[in-house]
Amino acid sequence: MTLKSFFEGARDGRLTAVRCTACGGLAIPPKEFCPACGKRGWQAAPLSGSGTIASYTVIRVAPRKFAPEAPYALAQVRLAEGVSILGRIVDVPLDRLAIGLAVKFHPLVRGDQTGIAFGPA
Repeated sequence: MTLKSFFEGARDGRLTAVRCTACGGLAIPPKEFCPACGKRGWQAAPLSGSGTIASYTVIRVAPRKFAPEAPYALAQVRLAEGVSILGRIVDVPLDRLAIGLAVKFHPLVRGDQTGIAFGPA
């Protein structure tokens, strides 16, 4: 699995990790080498997309490209399968954000670009 195929799947609503064929470790997004054992052998591992917020920050002064969208939140989400990924929080009021809040994966599509986002579970 490549980053390109990872984001193509995300665009279609599928969140997929890679599982190391040597040690069984999961990685998301795909990596060239397993962060746990350093081996290079992967197989696709579909994820539920369900998780909880492990950490978050509210962006109030955004890069120029995203300035009209500020304020918005980014969060590290711990997925049910045990891996974590950074994503934008959507459809959750900023004053309702909390560590442990249950969220669900949603693709964030803008033109030909796809991002990772999480909304209410």
